[in-house]
Amino acid sequence: MFEMIGNPDKQADMEKYMRQQFQFLGLQTPERKAQSKALIQQSKKLPIRSVHSLIADLYDRVEREYQYVAIDVAYANVTRFTYSDLKELTQYIQRKSWWDTVDSWRKLYGKFVVLHSEQKGAVFNLFYKHPNMWMRRISIILQLHEKETLDTHLLTLAIDYDIDTDEFFIQKAIGWALRNYSKYNPFWVSMFVENRDLSKLAKKEASKYLKEINWEENFFDDKL
Repeated sequence: MFEMIGNPDKQADMEKYMRQQFQFLGLQTPERKAQSKALIQQSKKLPIRSVHSLIADLYDRVEREYQYVAIDVAYANVTRFTYSDLKELTQYIQRKSWWDTVDSWRKLYGKFVVLHSEQKGAVFNLFYKHPNMWMRRISIILQLHEKETLDTHLLTLAIDYDIDTDEFFIQKAIGWALRNYSKYNPFWVSMFVENRDLSKLAKKEASKYLKEINWEENFFDDKL
């Protein structure tokens, strides 16, 4: 059975950082990845149902690092997963939920929709309007690292649904998604911010890079 060796010297600090919500072994990312490297590699050779079983076993463990390894296993097998696999894995987003695991799961779904762009809408609908706040957070940041392929219609739907939600992690996600997209399409983000009644937090986050843009210069460059 797979077991990791913890570091008691770091355990208390890690638990404090996560507001005492979870028990930790005390393994920071490099140490965790070193100890789980062989397991991750082995998982790529397992039948998909066995991968699901491995993820389930890891997620049921008490120490938080095992949830991280479970997500690492899932991400390592993303190219082998189907939409049905991704749908099944959403159960874990709703268990032991906090920003650390939720945002790590987002990477899996974000990678999948890049690999399978024709299924982006179906994946988005797994999260859109979901009663679970953490699921909806993923609908907002699903396309976080996309550029030209980002679907602004889906992003708009996700933001508009939660625009008045008084929840820090939702409003932070709205600002984060817009801020990141402003690196590639500042004009669209600027118009979006101007035409929406965003919360102070979301607007502040969304506008971070917009302040650095010389709009007059960019406008005339586009006309040349």
